[in-house]
Amino acid sequence: MKEFLIIDGYNIIFAWPEFEKLAASDLGYARSKLVEIMANHSPLSGQKIVIVFDAYQRKNMVGQTEFIDGIEVVYTQQGETADALIERLAGELAKEGTVYVATSDWAEQVVIFGRGAYRLTPLELRMQVKQLKQDAKEHWSDLKPVDGYLENRLMENIRLKLEEWRRKGK
Repeated sequence: MKEFLIIDGYNIIFAWPEFEKLAASDLGYARSKLVEIMANHSPLSGQKIVIVFDAYQRKNMVGQTEFIDGIEVVYTQQGETADALIERLAGELAKEGTVYVATSDWAEQVVIFGRGAYRLTPLELRMQVKQLKQDAKEHWSDLKPVDGYLENRLMENIRLKLEEWRRKGK
């Protein structure tokens, strides 16, 4: 069964301590950093991730969707809130699989529960991201490095046969 994670982008940016200074000085870079973090998280979690950014109060903003490193990044159109789009997406995606919505917005949580989605607080999402990253690091650090030469990884009888064929070709 598919799993989806819908993220209220600005809600997470303004809730995570690592974005505190960044959001104050360069909100565009904070958005990019969140996308980068979630692009690294997606393969570890197996979730299809959608990050929604609110353009509700920006004039002449046309809704826009782009895919960045496997993450769907959606900017709402003028007059549409991120909450409204997230609620609609939660209902649509719930028909295809399990949906989690990362937000601290209480009113939004009530609606997404009614649409069959689950809620993650910003803190829960942050802990999940850190834990999966740590688990992956531990898993991959336990693996022994592989000798770079193919011949050293082949079974002896196969290596000898290939060597025999090579010598015949000279």
